[in-house]
Amino acid sequence: MKKELTPWKNMTKNIANKIEIVFTDIDDTLTTHGKIPKESFEALWRLYDEDIKVVPITGRCAGWVDHIARMWPVHGVVGENGAFYAHMDEDQKPAKLKKRYYLHPDEVKEAQKKFEKIKKEVFKEYPTCKLASDQPYREFDLAIDYCEDVPPLNQQEVLRIVEIYEKYGAKTKVSSIHVNGWFGDYDKLTMTKIFAKEVLQMDLKNNKQKAIFCGDSPNDQPMFEFFPISIGVRNIESFLPQISSPPQFITKNIGGEGFAEIVDILLKKRK
Repeated sequence: MKKELTPWKNMTKNIANKIEIVFTDIDDTLTTHGKIPKESFEALWRLYDEDIKVVPITGRCAGWVDHIARMWPVHGVVGENGAFYAHMDEDQKPAKLKKRYYLHPDEVKEAQKKFEKIKKEVFKEYPTCKLASDQPYREFDLAIDYCEDVPPLNQQEVLRIVEIYEKYGAKTKVSSIHVNGWFGDYDKLTMTKIFAKEVLQMDLKNNKQKAIFCGDSPNDQPMFEFFPISIGVRNIESFLPQISSPPQFITKNIGGEGFAEIVDILLKKRK
């Protein structure tokens, strides 16, 4: 049965005026067909100028996170599905990049050994798959590309890759482009809560009404479930049968244009 989501335009002024933080996925939420459209990047600056904190929550690599935390108008980034966060410490002059990791270095080394076994088995069964293009810049997880730069696999084939990860004890999340796996009891939501407490001095559990989360795929489900004000950009529709806890709202537009729509409506209703 198709899940009916509330159009984001129906969000109320009362909700809008409470929002202090926008947490957002990146791939296919801030981007459209792999690019950041000008509308969504300008939307980030509009939030920044309104003193609404923006924190991307992504499965992307440590290398990307370093760049985003330094160069984008954001207040921090949670990367590699919750393995760490990074932010610019404005208390230092000039500001310095700070990172906070979840795992001990010895745990990371042990995980790398298991990743080698997973890669060998996945590539034997699905030779058209490749490591994600940003894998060399990852520190904590293994990302296998099933459709970004390779011929796309079907849903059953993607789920089979997930089974291989899990056979070795890895946690997994399927994004719109990658199957990500890691070892450790962290996830996007866990590190988002830690970031909020340590950097923003906010207990998210008791301040959910002050934040929204924007996403597009099954790996965003824990965030959709946690945040009462959650929004899926339009392209989430194809994933809804796989999501038991869908977002509350949905946009009219897909990807980055959908994110720009979220920001435009939010700021207009705050007036």
